[in-house]
Amino acid sequence: MRFASIGSGSKGNGTIVQVNGTRLLIDCGFSVRETTARLGAMGLAPEDLTAIVVTHEHNDHIDGVGALARKYSLPVWLTAGTLHAAAEMLDGVRAVHVFHHHESFDIGDVRVTPVVVPHDAREPAQFIFSDGRHRLGLLTDTGSITPHIKQFFDGLDALLLEFNHDENALMAGPYPEPLKQRIASDLGHLSNTQAAGLLTAINISRLQHLIAMHLSQQNNTPIWACTAAAAACNCKREWIGIADQQKGFPWREIL
Repeated sequence: MRFASIGSGSKGNGTIVQVNGTRLLIDCGFSVRETTARLGAMGLAPEDLTAIVVTHEHNDHIDGVGALARKYSLPVWLTAGTLHAAAEMLDGVRAVHVFHHHESFDIGDVRVTPVVVPHDAREPAQFIFSDGRHRLGLLTDTGSITPHIKQFFDGLDALLLEFNHDENALMAGPYPEPLKQRIASDLGHLSNTQAAGLLTAINISRLQHLIAMHLSQQNNTPIWACTAAAAACNCKREWIGIADQQKGFPWREIL
């Protein structure tokens, strides 16, 4: 199993998970042209993708899904709530599959396990991906850590975890007050402190990779995020990976 990001942040998101010949794109917040260029940087073309899996309907995660799926006849997987919220955007997509939060499903060689998360979307999901031997977790766009999340994200081999903001920087920053309250709410985004708290609450002894995802360009820095993560993991700061808004991060493999 290997994985990469073509970009992570409020201006667009896309994560690739590959097992054998199965290649999933989780979310697509970029235009077809931009997505094609970003996939090319990872050695892929849109034709190499097996399917698109959607976390929720916010623009930075779904803006490019419909256009990419229509152009390259890609099937799309999402919850019923996300489909209802984005039905017009997905009009004309060849195959739309609705999954239930509490049921795992297979796409090619990848087992996908949805996880319910608190976020201000219609029916958002995050995921655990497995090849039968290893488990990769993706957890972003989550406002708070629940017992359900702790249960599913325990004992992973790799984790892509939201470190969206520093709480003090957010409150002192230039955002309007309603936006600050939305981000900091239980239905918003994980702070560095919250993400680090999850790492101390779950078994991370198997972790081969930890990537800080969805960093705010206004309210966080890679150094702050990595410092919080390293303290929670009792590791060197350099071991923590960062998903960049412009370049994402290159391929990593779970051994």
